[in-house]
Amino acid sequence: MSPIQAVTFDLWDTIVLDDSDEPKRTELGLPSKPEQRRILVHESLSRHRAIDRQQIDTAYDATDAAFRQAWYGKNVTWTVTERLGLLLDKLDRTLPDGEFAELVRLHEEMELEVKPELVPGAREAIEALKGVYRLGVISDAIFSPGRTLRQLLDHYSLLEHFDSLIFSDEIGCSKPDARAFEEAAADLRVPPETLVHLGDREEKDIGGPHQVGALGVLIRVACDRGGSDSRADAVCDDFAELPEILEKLNSVAKGTRSQ
Repeated sequence: MSPIQAVTFDLWDTIVLDDSDEPKRTELGLPSKPEQRRILVHESLSRHRAIDRQQIDTAYDATDAAFRQAWYGKNVTWTVTERLGLLLDKLDRTLPDGEFAELVRLHEEMELEVKPELVPGAREAIEALKGVYRLGVISDAIFSPGRTLRQLLDHYSLLEHFDSLIFSDEIGCSKPDARAFEEAAADLRVPPETLVHLGDREEKDIGGPHQVGALGVLIRVACDRGGSDSRADAVCDDFAELPEILEKLNSVAKGTRSQ
């Protein structure tokens, strides 16, 4: 076990509270994000030829199911362009290039228009670790791609704290694929075994780093996804505890090295 040189964060439900924008959308009288996406497709296609909304719902459901199968089964997150391309194929419809590009943009930037909130304590934890370890983000991109997530982090003045940003739509694979963690380690200029990854999903955020000899800390601040048999090297229920957790892991690593 090697002393810790770098710490990487998952993004959703680790730094940013997933779907915390939905109550805001309700207050503003806006549809939910899933509903808004379907409205956008319906409006875009209806400008050219009438289409029943039920057809769009059915095709969207099928496309979402195929996306999840690829995400969990093949460790790949399709880009929004790929997802909407498949959706239109299922509907046997097309859009002019410019209109299709705009439909993609509206999907990708939805979480910039009404922004989700930070996980409680995440900002303070990141600020406390800056300068102690090299810091990075390793995140799967679902609808918001890497370029959008950078803007979201920048909005919260967190972008500058990270030395590396690894997003699945940009590297062609998603967690727990070992390549995501190898890419992060290379970008951070540290050996993989000196990296600690923080995240909320056992398979992706604990199993993933373990594949490359890195450590994994299960973050349960935003949500506890259950399971008492976690393989995590540590569990964090409050970000205020994180510096101490990392120091304990580091002390064990240094003790192992000196034996």
